[in-house]
Amino acid sequence: MLLELKDVDISYGDNLTVQGASLELEKGEILTIVGESGSGKTTVIRAAMGCLPGAGRVSSGSITFEGRDLLKNTKEDWRKMSGTEMSMIFQDSGNMINPIRKIGVQFIDYIQCHAPEKSKKDAYKMATAMLTNVRLPNPDNIMNSYPFELSGGMRQRVGIAMSMVFQPKILMADEPTSALDVTTQAQIIRQIIDVRNEFGVAVIIVTHNLGVASYMSDKIMVMKGGRVVDYGKREDVLKNPKSDYTKGLLKAVPVIGGVPYYGE
Repeated sequence: MLLELKDVDISYGDNLTVQGASLELEKGEILTIVGESGSGKTTVIRAAMGCLPGAGRVSSGSITFEGRDLLKNTKEDWRKMSGTEMSMIFQDSGNMINPIRKIGVQFIDYIQCHAPEKSKKDAYKMATAMLTNVRLPNPDNIMNSYPFELSGGMRQRVGIAMSMVFQPKILMADEPTSALDVTTQAQIIRQIIDVRNEFGVAVIIVTHNLGVASYMSDKIMVMKGGRVVDYGKREDVLKNPKSDYTKGLLKAVPVIGGVPYYGE
């Protein structure tokens, strides 16, 4: 088992935000977490990454990565793991990049932070090679650009490139397409699938979009009000949902000129 969350409760101060969340992730699997805003989707993946904000904490349950108890990690343990064994793509990578520094400067700093033995020349080569892998044309020009000079889709691809440069075992993606137009959304989803296929990385994606989940997932987890209301293989969740909430989500998926394949 690559990653396992078992009966995880997550609290902010005295407020219980997520209750009894459990999931299992194997190498190369794609798990999609679906639910409305405030349901706890992002909180779950942040807990798995050790980056809960403020007073957030795992108040009970267990999180294991390759058999290791992540709840025993020190800050230094998390620093070493983040970006190398587990990485995250944020909702709008442009907001996570310093707007007044060029992409290349930030990318090289990121690589040297995790691999201080790398020279700037070696880090530059690693960065441009990964930018090429995520289908960004003219990577030298990207490295010499400021974030505001790139489109939303290009910035998101830069985020994917930075998260994958050390070929981590798990890639977390927090609504990676929500700030993009539908054409670019499809390109980014295809890009994430290509990254999984090429590098064998396991992926957890947070999304509101059941269409995205049905297209790319091996497993789906549906959350509502801080609880998991459906979880299992894609076909099981989409064809035989257990909760009324999931059934409602499926009925709300728009269908053009035909009968939906999944759900009632």
